[in-house]
Amino acid sequence: MNTNTAHHGLSRRRFLGRAAAWSATAAALPQIVRTGVIAAPGRPGPNEQIGIGGIGVGRQGGADIQWTARLPEARIVAVADVYLPRARQIAKPYNAAVYQDYRELLERKDVDAIITATPEQWRGVICIHACQAGKDLYVEKPMSLTIHEGRQIVKAVRKYGRVFQTGSQQRSMSENHRGCTLIRNGVIGKIKKVIAHNYPSPWLCDLPSEPMPDELDWDRWCGPAPLVPYHSQIKVPRGNPGWLSFRHFSGGEMTGWGSHGFDQVQWALGTDDTGPVEIWTDGPALKLPIYTQPEPKTRGDKICSSPKVFFRYANGVVMELGNGPAGGAIFIGEKGTITIDRAKVESEPMEIAYMKIDDLPIQLERSRNHQQNWLDCIKTRKRPICDAEIGHRSATICHLGNIARLLGRRLRWDPVAEMFIDDPEANALLTREHRKGYELPKV
Repeated sequence: MNTNTAHHGLSRRRFLGRAAAWSATAAALPQIVRTGVIAAPGRPGPNEQIGIGGIGVGRQGGADIQWTARLPEARIVAVADVYLPRARQIAKPYNAAVYQDYRELLERKDVDAIITATPEQWRGVICIHACQAGKDLYVEKPMSLTIHEGRQIVKAVRKYGRVFQTGSQQRSMSENHRGCTLIRNGVIGKIKKVIAHNYPSPWLCDLPSEPMPDELDWDRWCGPAPLVPYHSQIKVPRGNPGWLSFRHFSGGEMTGWGSHGFDQVQWALGTDDTGPVEIWTDGPALKLPIYTQPEPKTRGDKICSSPKVFFRYANGVVMELGNGPAGGAIFIGEKGTITIDRAKVESEPMEIAYMKIDDLPIQLERSRNHQQNWLDCIKTRKRPICDAEIGHRSATICHLGNIARLLGRRLRWDPVAEMFIDDPEANALLTREHRKGYELPKV
């Protein structure tokens, strides 16, 4: 047995024993917040800051820590990363504790909340463990690797009374809020069609082994996914090609950028608690390429952008993957068109985008800063602007698109039961097997 795996199993038993005690407390007192978290009116005092721990602090996770640290309510307490040099680098400005095993971070009483931005195969396990440990969560998008995992995360958030913010920060951008508010209020009439970006699906990885960097726990990096040989181009999110392009670890750009774009579609259509009812493609099933040597994403992205995928909502709106913007979509209505992208809204006729929205009957929630919204909700125990259910539903569309490409046929989806109708093969793709020692915790 790999020594790292053996250590993981022993540590996991210790952690889950403690988590059971936390779970009982959280279940009995779901709305109670620790004294150190409650802030007095106005600016919080030095002893009222929220203790933050970072789990997975690479490119995005490190940035999330830095953005949050600028807010007066936050104090960075601890950092965990399987690559210790990176953890030390991020922790140094805050004099924060450093761990290689995130469960040691979760055991700290001064950690009130966590920010996690690991590769996607880790999302479900870490989120559920954090909920069981009584921590609030800021979780990078996409919030799940599979639809089943996403639903289990939501169940854990509700069971343990946690405040959960999905890192879909476009919900906290004024232009995006404006565009979605205009669409929800029918200023372009009934929506006839939505054109989203044609996000590519992930492909397969068979890169050769390379010498491993010192102080990297590669077994733990792979975690719930299959253990593959170490290669430097797997360890980065977007490289030649990077883990985000490989199916073991991600849903490709379908989840990478798609979770941003589809989130805006869901918000604009008012479908945050549901989703499409039918998905189909314009061609046969995708045959996934295999990368055996490092090379740019270009070839894989081109192959895995076909066949094109279509989604139909219960109200008849059809969304197709085409030439829409990566951070949003083109909404075609009876009276005009609105295009939403990251921090950008345009319309045809042009004046629609400049309409006053404050007096419109439907007012969407406003947030000027995604991290601030999360911290505010930790104090009030309200749900943030991109709560777990919202993040799950947006990620679900990404997963549905990938499944449709893999099967290449028309699928009927029940967004209430979250199952495909009369399709056992498709339903088998709602979850994935976790490697022994890294199983998804029961909720």
